Amino acid sequence: MQDLVRDARDLVDRRDRLQVLLAGRRLTAGNPYDDELSQMGEDLERDANRIREYIEELHQLGVELKSATDGLVDFPGILDGHHVYFCWKLGEEEVSHWHEIDAGFASRKPLSSVSPRSQASRSTFLC
Repeated sequence: MQDLVRDARDLVDRRDRLQVLLAGRRLTAGNPYDDELSQMGEDLERDANRIREYIEELHQLGVELKSATDGLVDFPGILDGHHVYFCWKLGEEEVSHWHEIDAGFASRKPLSSVSPRSQASRSTFLC
């Protein structure tokens, strides 16, 4: 996840800078920066493909990426007999939160709010 977040943030920053450069560029034949701008675009595409590979690897593990730049992922699971997402954000020591399937990060609740018996016997990761 650290590699994915680092690369995604870098990609977004470089893409934004390239868009500014292209927007301010004059459309004249023989612009000396055309080759450099073209190379920047190719580099961005290559790096975007690498990020797609990271995302595919997570998907194969059953993990749903919610934010590449924040390092936010969801793991499908069952808690007290209901389908939920267990969620984790880069920097957290462990998966310690969950939310309803139709909710998001802002609605997540700590697993500590679930009774210890439920945590041990009625929560299951599905990935």
